[in-house]
Amino acid sequence: MKNRVYKIQKVGLILVPVLFLFVLLSCESLEVETPTHLLSGETLFTDPNTVEAAIVSIYANMRETGFLSGGSQGLSNLMGNYADEIDYYSPNRLAEEQFYKNALSPEDLTVTGMWDAAYNSIYAANAIIEGVEGSDYFTAEEQAVFTGEALFIRALVHFYLVNLYGDIPYITTTNYIENSSVSRDSEATVYEAIIADLQKAVARLPETDASGEKLRPTSYTAAALLARIYLYTEHWELAQQYASLAIDNTGWEPNIENVFLKTSTSTLWQFSPNDPGLNTYEAATFIVLSAPPAERALSNEVINDFEEGDLRRANWVGEITDGTTTWYYPFKYKIGQGATNTEEYSIVMRMAELYLIRAEAHARMGDIAGAQVDINKVRTRAGLENTTAASESELVVAILQERRVELFTEHGHRFFDLKRTNQLDAVLGPVKPGWNATDALLPLPQKELVANPNLQPQNPGY
Repeated sequence: MKNRVYKIQKVGLILVPVLFLFVLLSCESLEVETPTHLLSGETLFTDPNTVEAAIVSIYANMRETGFLSGGSQGLSNLMGNYADEIDYYSPNRLAEEQFYKNALSPEDLTVTGMWDAAYNSIYAANAIIEGVEGSDYFTAEEQAVFTGEALFIRALVHFYLVNLYGDIPYITTTNYIENSSVSRDSEATVYEAIIADLQKAVARLPETDASGEKLRPTSYTAAALLARIYLYTEHWELAQQYASLAIDNTGWEPNIENVFLKTSTSTLWQFSPNDPGLNTYEAATFIVLSAPPAERALSNEVINDFEEGDLRRANWVGEITDGTTTWYYPFKYKIGQGATNTEEYSIVMRMAELYLIRAEAHARMGDIAGAQVDINKVRTRAGLENTTAASESELVVAILQERRVELFTEHGHRFFDLKRTNQLDAVLGPVKPGWNATDALLPLPQKELVANPNLQPQNPGY
């Protein structure tokens, strides 16, 4: 069987491509022209293997170029620079330089690329939903799983879009005529749509990943994302409920040294490398091989926030010196691309976040003991004593601090935490010379505003 690749065609906006790329695995590669009937936005699926390949290709694109990529243009690096996690050193005007300086413009190619990649993933998810639901080619179970996974993808990508850009269109169709004139939905409306999609995903997705490697989201992965959404929208009881659902059905990795291995029992969802023997982009992006750093290193603000004796500082932070000055770098992923065995996958969601979500929800609802139990679960693995925080306000501060040193340089958690707790200006203002209050949102790509005036106005400050 040959490997068939449908070409991507685009009409107007990048966010409304007519068809997405999908691959049927085999031994040869053959390009096939897009069938004319698909120009209307209709995608024809007649085989479960084709749908599987389409879904896998979405994850591959996320791993390579999307928000969740561990490469230099993923959120882990870009928003680490944008907030106070990473210092930028390169004279070569890399993509993250303007993020580090908080000096983005609507014409910034990286900002545009993030937007394009996101809406292409959303388009691909919508194509799966439309091509599978109600189709006679699939069993009811297949329809449920495929649409559940696509709904999860759609919700996840919109979550990052709304937190980065503010009001954005929530796209639920592949109709490019409709999509080319969409308007921006309010953040509240976007969150409502995200929650609706995730609730359906929880009900439709299986409880286990058939691969055995946590490469595909399950109902508990969707529940974990719902817990995050409810935390961000301050629905504390629902955040606690869905965090518990994920926690009660997922393992816990007690050894700090094993958390970022591909076999970690604390992982909910992860991306495998594109070829056997490779490991993660995160290692290639963040490990510093010579002093001074050529591109980027951890900020002193991150290093100073670790408590004495914290095993995360010892195991997840690397250091290099020129004999006079020492620089630090993220060392969660330790295996470079020259290795012969694949031991690390790029983790997208893991259990420590869920315990800290539930801890914060407990604290916000006045359940002091419950919050202490959950934060101490994370602290104990890090070799630290139980928290001394004993009131709601003290616990919230302690939990946010714990998130700071547990989730550093992971998909923008630090920036999003500061934003949702209204601390961006207070924390970043003193340490980021280019910081302005309007930097809470990224600019919308200028080419999108020109192509579709309904997306106006531009975000404040740009």
